[in-house]
Amino acid sequence: MIRAMPSFATTTAPISRRYDVVDALRGLAMVWMTVFHFCFDLSHLGFWPQDFRTDPFWTLQRTGIVSLFLFCAGLGQAIALHQGQGWPRFGRRWGQIALCALLVTLGSAIMFPRSFIYFGVLHGMAVMLVIARCTAGWGRWLWLAGLVAVLLPPLAHYLLSGAGALAELAPWFNSRALNWLGLVARKPYTEDYVPVFPWLGVMWWGLASGQWLLAHRPSLLQWQLPAGGALLAGLGRWSLSYYMLHQPVMLAILAGVVWMRT
Repeated sequence: MIRAMPSFATTTAPISRRYDVVDALRGLAMVWMTVFHFCFDLSHLGFWPQDFRTDPFWTLQRTGIVSLFLFCAGLGQAIALHQGQGWPRFGRRWGQIALCALLVTLGSAIMFPRSFIYFGVLHGMAVMLVIARCTAGWGRWLWLAGLVAVLLPPLAHYLLSGAGALAELAPWFNSRALNWLGLVARKPYTEDYVPVFPWLGVMWWGLASGQWLLAHRPSLLQWQLPAGGALLAGLGRWSLSYYMLHQPVMLAILAGVVWMRT
């Protein structure tokens, strides 16, 4: 039987406190993402052709960036619940993420009409944050739930591919109506794809880690950052705004370089 953990779902008055370590980790993900996207933009504009879809050097980096970002989101939810964040405040932040996800879809549809982003990292976060908040009371079971979430996609791929037991269902799960779940036989052709599975598992692990740290090792979250860490923490506090602005700015600069060279 799963027991609730009221210490992480308290309804007492919120105590607002930032943890610089978590913000710095999120900021590190932003810097890593910026370098990755800059290289992608160079390739897209013909300066430095690279295979971002299949080359392990790039695909593994993307996996690392998304993993760090979603793990931090899970940590953030653990902290927010521990500090008594209610649904109204959560809803305001969730609305910002959902709106930005819609803007990403509209912007990518203009730039990449054949492979626009319909379920990227922000779309996935909007769904996964609600699930994470509703399951925060699972406590230590979050570790097992995360493992199951990570293992589901390869299992689904095995069952849906070729002569798999559920191969006849593959067209349904591969369709845009259901492929946001991540239980597909083939990945869709899109510029960014962050389905619920396996990525919910990473967020669940972040949530479980945050709960454990707050209960047993809170000093690790209060660790004094080394020199330069404050800059990363500052960036991490504005991660959503930075995420929305960095690509348009870089593309505008690179487009200007292309224009001056012609």
